[in-house]
Amino acid sequence: MRRTHEPDGGTPHPPRLRPPAHRVARRAMAHWAIESTLLWGLASGLAWGVAAFVDEWDGTRRWDGLLGWLGERAGWLPVVVVAAGVLMTAVTPVWRYRVHRWEVSADVVYTRTGWFSREWLLVPVSRIQTVDTEQGWIERLLGLATIEINTASHAGSSEVAGLPVDVAARLAEQLAHRAHDLRDDAT
Repeated sequence: MRRTHEPDGGTPHPPRLRPPAHRVARRAMAHWAIESTLLWGLASGLAWGVAAFVDEWDGTRRWDGLLGWLGERAGWLPVVVVAAGVLMTAVTPVWRYRVHRWEVSADVVYTRTGWFSREWLLVPVSRIQTVDTEQGWIERLLGLATIEINTASHAGSSEVAGLPVDVAARLAEQLAHRAHDLRDDAT
């Protein structure tokens, strides 16, 4: 591997990876927004339930110290959870869309995922054992699919979520054939 040096002649460091060539479908943002809305809706419902329980409990029995302080402010819990949910639902899908990318070359499947911490994964096509196409109910509504690329290595498996159904089916078929051909050539 070619190493580059710092401008001051310091310690060499590996070259930087370029981003994979393809973005996921724009509809993936809607998918992530719907999932986030459902999750945060559940969380806010639980927060309302906790606040109501604490308010009712505090009315019959006074808590002292920290529990008393928390009991007095339990009504803010649903407000905070709803505000966090609205913020996360607005920001997360756009942020993930900007980061999530994929590319398939002749010998490797290259993905980049994450939003707080980033993961670059290069899976050699020759190591692919199975390629699966999945569609959850939200993906089905939006015409999206996920391909899951499995290898013998735990760390080597990868998935590409947010692909249009036709692209996912075509890509899964191409990868399966290419991996089969490479395995046949190796034996």
